[in-house]
Amino acid sequence: MVPDNSGVDLNGLDVVSMSVDYTAMITQQGVSAAAALRSYRSIIQPLMRAVIIESARAALDFEPDVLVAHPKILSAGLVADALSIPHIRVEIVPALTPTSAFPAAGTITRDLGRFNRSTYRLASAGEAMFRRDLKDVSRMVGSFTRSPTPPASTLMPISPALLHRPANWDDTVHMTGPWKLDGPEIVSPEVAEFMAEGNFVYAGFGSMAAGNPHARAREVIGGIRAAGFRGLLATGLGGLEVPSELRDDDILVTDAVAHAAVLPEATAAVHHGGIGTVHAATAAGAVSVLVPFIADQPFWAARLREKGLAADPIPQRKLTADRLSAALGAAEDFRPRVRAAADTMAHEDGTGSALRIIEGLA
Repeated sequence: MVPDNSGVDLNGLDVVSMSVDYTAMITQQGVSAAAALRSYRSIIQPLMRAVIIESARAALDFEPDVLVAHPKILSAGLVADALSIPHIRVEIVPALTPTSAFPAAGTITRDLGRFNRSTYRLASAGEAMFRRDLKDVSRMVGSFTRSPTPPASTLMPISPALLHRPANWDDTVHMTGPWKLDGPEIVSPEVAEFMAEGNFVYAGFGSMAAGNPHARAREVIGGIRAAGFRGLLATGLGGLEVPSELRDDDILVTDAVAHAAVLPEATAAVHHGGIGTVHAATAAGAVSVLVPFIADQPFWAARLREKGLAADPIPQRKLTADRLSAALGAAEDFRPRVRAAADTMAHEDGTGSALRIIEGLA
């Protein structure tokens, strides 16, 4: 089950729509906690209801042997119990499995020691906001148990090269490494020609449509040029917008690029710090310059800094050409550790590991 307009290659798969379009939502209102609060009743609540109800209906119709679900599918446990099948939770970022080793991703970045565990209660408290929708699912499946059976297993598609596995997690929690599809990544002839000229910095903020993307692009390009590099900029869903007066032969602007094809050739990668881009940059041996916006991005910036894989992040509201130029100038200091992490990740089989765990529960 997938969102509409996901951009994912779905060839060969039986697919049911989730009846939500995250791309359209981001295009409409951008990404910020304030925007989410303003649109809670009009957009967020109906969207989450669709996710909860439609995913439950699809699972009941399909009758799978195992139910694998993101934590946002709050109805997964109820449906799995109704079907008497195991439920596997896919925790893309560590936000629900408690540990004192670090705070829950998306809460705070400061280490609270043994009080880190309390942040995981904050991260899971949102379920109460959708209690009515979950009651509707209970009616749908004919079960009114207060607490569904916990997941039989938790899969985290995270590389140990980026995050040390806490000792207190039990054996049902698996850090598999990132999930990737094999096959060549293709870039346009224009991008390929630009890359072939060498010495470029990649910059892209994906779906982070927040603040002033024109001003942000001005600072990014200024920082790249001041550090003596050319720039390959991906505008994404509005994270960057490059005015014509900033463009020249040393700057190439495109909507999106295949990270696996571009980042191995980049001197550094300037990005928001989402877990997908963090994995892609590190696996490519590209030093990350992190400009976190929201959610789990400050968490990953803190983890990379702790592991010596990146410098202190530049919060997006404090991004300037001078700060970015200085960070790019220091990128070589982190190159040895990033390359060592890339070597470790090259031997990971996250997809295969996840499939073996799922098949073992089927």
